[in-house]
Amino acid sequence: MILSRYVTSYLCPNSPDHLLLFACRTGAVVRVPQSTLEAARSGTLSQSAAEVLEKHGFLTLDRATEREEMLGWFDRINARRRRAGIVAVMTRRCNLACPYCFEGGQVPGADMGEETAGLLVAMIEREYLAKGWRVDLDFYGGEPLLRPDLIRRIAAPLKAAGGDLFHGHLVSNGTLLNRKVMTELADLGIESVKVTLDGPPRVHDRYRPYGGGVGSFYDILRGMGEVADLVTVHVGGNFTQETWREYPALLDLLLAEGLTPDRLGTVRFTPAVGGKGGKALSHFAEGCATCDEPWLAEAELTLRDELVKRGFRVPKPGPFSCMIELASDLAVDADGTCYKCPAFMGHEGYAVGDLRDGLTGIAPAYGRDVWKEECLECAYLPLCFGGCRYMKLAEVGAVGAVSCQREYLDATLEAMVRGKFVLRQAAQVNYPSPALRAPSPPGRGVTVSPRPEGEGQG
Repeated sequence: MILSRYVTSYLCPNSPDHLLLFACRTGAVVRVPQSTLEAARSGTLSQSAAEVLEKHGFLTLDRATEREEMLGWFDRINARRRRAGIVAVMTRRCNLACPYCFEGGQVPGADMGEETAGLLVAMIEREYLAKGWRVDLDFYGGEPLLRPDLIRRIAAPLKAAGGDLFHGHLVSNGTLLNRKVMTELADLGIESVKVTLDGPPRVHDRYRPYGGGVGSFYDILRGMGEVADLVTVHVGGNFTQETWREYPALLDLLLAEGLTPDRLGTVRFTPAVGGKGGKALSHFAEGCATCDEPWLAEAELTLRDELVKRGFRVPKPGPFSCMIELASDLAVDADGTCYKCPAFMGHEGYAVGDLRDGLTGIAPAYGRDVWKEECLECAYLPLCFGGCRYMKLAEVGAVGAVSCQREYLDATLEAMVRGKFVLRQAAQVNYPSPALRAPSPPGRGVTVSPRPEGEGQG
């Protein structure tokens, strides 16, 4: 066994004679002496050390085998996966007038009709629930809570048919959250809601006002407080070069209002990246960031530190799975047209069928396998698999090449790995160094930080 090409190494904080290794294939972190890294590269590890490192994704049999394994990465995931992630648009309408809105660059459409809702329910029951698959259904918009009746119309039969297999989620601007509605929806299997706060009130209200220009911040805050004990409330935010430094004040305000880390799910702030007509994809942005802005790395790392200092849960670096690569995942527009990603809805040439006539498969235009030509030798491959396809579409008008994230990961991954290692020290397990036969003294062994569960972040 030798060291995987998909491993990065960094000096260990407070232990300069050790290194931190990060396995991009699994998200695991290990602390090793320099001699262990050299032995892994040369294939001369002791059996005990090799077993530990292989288990956590740091080793491979040989380069040719690893290459073939990576080429079949998503084939293996799709073969064993028994879960579907569905994004369904309830309405294109919204009660906010965000200047960066992704949907704002498209022609508004009607709400999802009763027939389409019925077809969506039937498809999910037939293709997934009847086979014993878990279904995670994101109710999306526009603003989905403009149509709570439609959410109930879809969730009720799916909950009845699937029981614990059905998991519903809302992607909402948060202005219409209230206890009565969420109590009803929680009973139908709605487990979480993701809301957006674009900074403290004076910043947020400039970027996310109602149609008449009135600010929405305190309406969202009120709604979050009313439902935080009913469903998991995740918080997102879309920062710009001019606004990201304001976000620590938002975090302090959340704490002051009683929206403490124990009452919230994950908190993740992402850049308001360009989209169709200069607009932004403000949801589902994890792994979908542009990387060519020189200020972005500083902003991401600073905000991550501010979140961690206050005890909020943040996503940790690990393997990434885009829904375009996952065979069972689907985005359904309000008219029943289906796509492989919600960012592509409304873009000509990217539909993969519709609920009435059936699916046609993944359109070649998505560039699903483009990473296989350009990225196999890159250590970061499992973290991005060629980057966000939509970002490439926004950049050049088509998906024919990767959206490389190397520069961004060069600037940010080391700090995130160090932070992950420090946060997980309490859960670390020490193993003997290959150079030592007796139990290792403190600070001399292979120290593994457990890898995350699941198949990635997508």
